[in-house]
Amino acid sequence: MITRKRLAAAVCGVLVTLTGGIVTVPAWADGEPAQKEAPKVELVLDVSGSMRARDIDGQSRMSAAKQAFNDVLDAVPEEVELGIRTLGADYPGDDRKKGCKDTRQLYPVGKLDRTEAKTAVATLAPTGWTPIGPALLGAADDLEGGNTTRRIVLITDGEDTCAPLDPCEVAREIAARGIHLTIDTLGLVPNAKMRAQLMCIAEATGGTYTSVQHKDELSDRVSQLIDRAAEPTVTPVATKGADRCEDAPQLKPGLYTDREKFAEHRWYRVDMLPGQELRASVSIAADRAVNPDYGVMLRASTVHGREIVRGEAAGDGRTDVISTGLRYPKPDIDGADADKAAAETVCLRVSNSFSAPAAVKTAPGLPLELTVDIVDGPDNGSDAAFFGLGHGWWLLGVLVLAGFLAGLVWGWLSRWRVSVWRTN
Repeated sequence: MITRKRLAAAVCGVLVTLTGGIVTVPAWADGEPAQKEAPKVELVLDVSGSMRARDIDGQSRMSAAKQAFNDVLDAVPEEVELGIRTLGADYPGDDRKKGCKDTRQLYPVGKLDRTEAKTAVATLAPTGWTPIGPALLGAADDLEGGNTTRRIVLITDGEDTCAPLDPCEVAREIAARGIHLTIDTLGLVPNAKMRAQLMCIAEATGGTYTSVQHKDELSDRVSQLIDRAAEPTVTPVATKGADRCEDAPQLKPGLYTDREKFAEHRWYRVDMLPGQELRASVSIAADRAVNPDYGVMLRASTVHGREIVRGEAAGDGRTDVISTGLRYPKPDIDGADADKAAAETVCLRVSNSFSAPAAVKTAPGLPLELTVDIVDGPDNGSDAAFFGLGHGWWLLGVLVLAGFLAGLVWGWLSRWRVSVWRTN
């Protein structure tokens, strides 16, 4: 079964593998290839007192953020230098001056030690104020140096509490430095005022804003943004989905853009061979006012209409981006027929449940971004297959045999106890 946790990892894998497969032309100087600088990303996490609220999947916002960070840290590409900064993590008092200085770098920007970073995040507990402006300034300083892409990903559950240092003005100041730094914002269970502030911060640097209601949405979106930092020069290819699979465009691994009408289905096709794995994800942006409560679904099926797997996500808000993904490993074929195996056509259907107020124009459709990748399927002998039982059917047989032997021993002991009881 494809669980939500595996789906989050799949969306990350789509973009990681996609960006890893794009070839760029190297620059040459003095006959030597120029070394590409590692992209830098800093995650800025709100640890203010309001993160205690228990409204994300039945748990506190802080617990959901920690779990999402664990998923994200597992999927960070090797070439990315990553750091973590907190805001509101240390000062629990009422002194505004001290509370508005409460931001620190939890993990330095550099080559990631996943265990060390996870351990640092695990120590956090909701504490103080929400100094977003100072945290953004600190993160911009953390990312200084070199000539590479820089990205700040801000995760918060409330608007800044340290005015008059307006975080939107701070974002504009950072943009004016000309250091190619993008700020993306994610709002946990946002209200209208918070949404407006986070949108303004993102727009000031050409970033994106996303509302988050669930842990998996958080891990999916942060992973996507990190992967974009790893390969910012990916150019999407315009395509046009069809109203049925038979007429759908044939897609190869890559990044595609399209537009989808409100409450529409659009079809695309992908061919894959036995032993390969299809990874796909889709994002739809509500680039105008929409009614609350909407969703997106990405469904993979055979050409005969049998569903293989699906991914779906729901949200609410105005100018949000909503994303989901899926993963389909096609079993390998052993024996003499392996080389003659034909490709399978997988039909991908993107559906949305957006609706708009009467005064809002619904044309053109909503912008859609679709990523497709084909990779080698799981290794039958891998440790992952062993512990996950993925292709390790032999292990299942061992467990069945062990259970059978345990039953024999238990039966023998039971009969022995009965015989002793009768003798006495």
